[in-house]
Amino acid sequence: MHNLKELKIWQKAIDLAVDVYKATVSYPADERFGLTSQIRRASVSISSNIAEGAGRNSKKEFCNFLGIANGSAYELQTQLIISNKLNLLKDDLLNDLLKQIEELQKMNYAFQKMLLN
Repeated sequence: MHNLKELKIWQKAIDLAVDVYKATVSYPADERFGLTSQIRRASVSISSNIAEGAGRNSKKEFCNFLGIANGSAYELQTQLIISNKLNLLKDDLLNDLLKQIEELQKMNYAFQKMLLN
């Protein structure tokens, strides 16, 4: 078991989720159950899966949940790009969020590699 609060990847995933919530607050009401909901759930899923993996009994199980978190990061990336193409999300905000996601993906890959060695 890992000390969750000391995991930098988890902290960064929490920060990303907060930034995503702030970015989607101005989305139109008719997207509340569409893109807004999907984007927010994907962003929360990243940190949630890291947390669940940290509480598991083996490194292999932890890596599995890190893989799920990485899938959620790719899902989030896709949904944010769609939002941008629909003019719901400005380019500068999209680029900032994509940069955070890319950093998380790199950290995730490195962390999985470290756990498996």
